[in-house]
Amino acid sequence: MKSLIQATIAILVVSALLFYAADALSAGGGKSGKDTLTIFNWGEYIDPDLLKEFEKETGIHVIYETFDSNEAMMTKIQQGGTAYDIAVPSEYMIEKMKEDNLLIPLDKAKIPNFKNIDPYFLDLPFDDNNQFSVPYFWGTVGIVYNPKLVGNLDFSSWDDLWDPSLKRKVFLVDGAREVIGMGLNSLGHSLNSLDNDELREATDKLITLAPNVKAIIGDEITPLMINNEASVALTWSGQAADMMSENEELDFAVPEEGSNLWFDNMVIPKTSKNIDGAHAFINFMLSAESGAQNADYVGYSTPNIAAMDLMDPEVVADERYYPSEEQRDTLEVYKNLGPDYLGKYNELFLEFKMSIR
Repeated sequence: MKSLIQATIAILVVSALLFYAADALSAGGGKSGKDTLTIFNWGEYIDPDLLKEFEKETGIHVIYETFDSNEAMMTKIQQGGTAYDIAVPSEYMIEKMKEDNLLIPLDKAKIPNFKNIDPYFLDLPFDDNNQFSVPYFWGTVGIVYNPKLVGNLDFSSWDDLWDPSLKRKVFLVDGAREVIGMGLNSLGHSLNSLDNDELREATDKLITLAPNVKAIIGDEITPLMINNEASVALTWSGQAADMMSENEELDFAVPEEGSNLWFDNMVIPKTSKNIDGAHAFINFMLSAESGAQNADYVGYSTPNIAAMDLMDPEVVADERYYPSEEQRDTLEVYKNLGPDYLGKYNELFLEFKMSIR
């Protein structure tokens, strides 16, 4: 009988411990709280030494996870399985997250380094008065190319991609907004167009590009361009910077007809269990020193004007990555298209991809 009672007690104790562990995991892995900060960011999008420095300065342990698309990031935050304290969505996704009540308003009093952000990048349509977001990195969509392999083409116009000499030489990023946007811009239309005739016209023009397209891929573009196995690719400015740091023969251009001006931003999701720690991290990343170190490591353009004073003058003067305000006037920020038109863009992109043989 005594053995039976002891066994029963043991089972009850183990069951209680398992219940507690399961409950803790459902609340965010059992690791979130005032002594922990859980960050959700794009891959290879922060200097790891900065995370260590933040931990050393604050005593807050950092848990760092990555995602590969805005949609995947938002889905995981909506599910609520992990209590993320910081996320880094793009501008159009911030609009969507606001609509779905997934963000916590920022307390600017806790972010004194907010003053280091260039006013040009503040109070933009996707987040009036930066109520929910702080700029992290920004850049453009353009064309990286090897001048030795493309003749006289300089890609000052999107139409250069259609040149017959580029048959089976063009690589495109696997993104509906980027590729359909390129088609729209090449015709003088907005890359946020909701006009069905313009979208049809852009898709028909893209289909005529099919003979020049070698492949539609993702990060594989980088080693191909570095090793001169590809001569021209549609890509983001930061990715182009990575390529050019490894292969000095490469160049990058943003066509004159216009392109995308994108922003990734730090936000505090509703899942946060350490709101004070999240504000402390944002403020840490906005210091001049952290901003400069991070920009040097990642290679994308920083909106932190205090950081730019500490960076290589040749880098910040390079208009391929820090275009002038006049050049920026030809660029557009992606808007939230809504589910119907987002589906439309994806359908047209699929139609274009199926035309490539």
